[in-house]
Amino acid sequence: MRLSRPALAIAFGLSGIILGGIVTAAADDGAKGEIRIGQTLPYSGPASGFGIIGRAQEAFFEKVNAEGGINGRKVKFISLDDAYSPPKTVEQTRKLVEQDEVVMMFGSLGTATNNAVHRYLNGKKVPQLFVLSGATKWADPKNFPWTMPGMAAYESEGVVYAKYILQAKPDAKIAILSQNDDFGRDYVAGFKRGLGARAATMIVSEATYETSAPTISSQLATLKASGANVMFGVVLGKFTSQMIKGTAELNWKPDLFFVPTSASSISFLAPAGLENAVGLISSSNQKDTLDAQWAGDAGVKDYFAFMKQYMPNADLNNSNYAAGYHYASLLMNVLKACKDDFSRENILKQATSLHGLSLPMLLPGVTVSTGPDDYLPFQQLRLRRFNGKSWVGFGDILDDR
Repeated sequence: MRLSRPALAIAFGLSGIILGGIVTAAADDGAKGEIRIGQTLPYSGPASGFGIIGRAQEAFFEKVNAEGGINGRKVKFISLDDAYSPPKTVEQTRKLVEQDEVVMMFGSLGTATNNAVHRYLNGKKVPQLFVLSGATKWADPKNFPWTMPGMAAYESEGVVYAKYILQAKPDAKIAILSQNDDFGRDYVAGFKRGLGARAATMIVSEATYETSAPTISSQLATLKASGANVMFGVVLGKFTSQMIKGTAELNWKPDLFFVPTSASSISFLAPAGLENAVGLISSSNQKDTLDAQWAGDAGVKDYFAFMKQYMPNADLNNSNYAAGYHYASLLMNVLKACKDDFSRENILKQATSLHGLSLPMLLPGVTVSTGPDDYLPFQQLRLRRFNGKSWVGFGDILDDR
């Protein structure tokens, strides 16, 4: 199944890895040498929990190098802290491109941060691959051919949640809390599109918050007072914990409570008390490594073997490790397809020529396909519910049509 293409020129998803480039002094000529992969991630700041993605990828490419590299070339992975701050992203990305001579940026996190270097990288004709943001702007091959999304579209995810509400609770009174930026607006736009004409009557209260805000307690109190019995929280990072804990402290128990995929890591749920997150609904296209149903799965077993060898002290309850492993696997497939030509042009060509690619961490039936005019690698999702220990999938694999 394919996701419709509304304003969905995007992709994401929740839920980031590396930025990559290639090699030597004249980095773009495909000469023999190491493959330089660059990345910016928030190792500090409000979204620092996602830094684990990069740590997992460092270990992944350590393993790749130990096994001979990619097509005989070793990988040089350079992941820098941008603190989830666009000015810092600009500074670090320029360093990666102009000093470290990466040939490609790959899997950096965030809408505003990636937006800050969007035109720069396209102007330099540096691939900005598999952006970890589901904003609708990343899949625009006509205007920004060097940028590709790495997640399911935020709008598409919003549509899927809305369609489930129409089916499961058609008389719902819905409250929405969203981050006041493109991240929040894209989710809400898709959610309202999914509700269609009923959005006007079903949504009884909306509130937003700024990423610089210390708390969201006043917004939660206002939303509860509306009498809503369904909550859709378009939150990220620490605000996920604040929303779940704050809702519990208000003794508000919505019948359906949604968070985006990018907010579903247990590392964000735990500070709020896992008992308060029971019943939470999210979505994913990846296997949950904590779900017993995948214990015998070959891809999941390989992941745990990797973690045991290369990251033995990691908290395996944190799904961001698996996300890092997943996106690194995707990048490795692209680079292997480059054969001996690691020019920027060929890297982009291979990234936009994926056909039914299966990855070890994707759910059965979910594959990756891209084309020169179709930059959306992940276009399918499955709903899942938190049971206090792990996320349990339910229902069929969905798209936003």
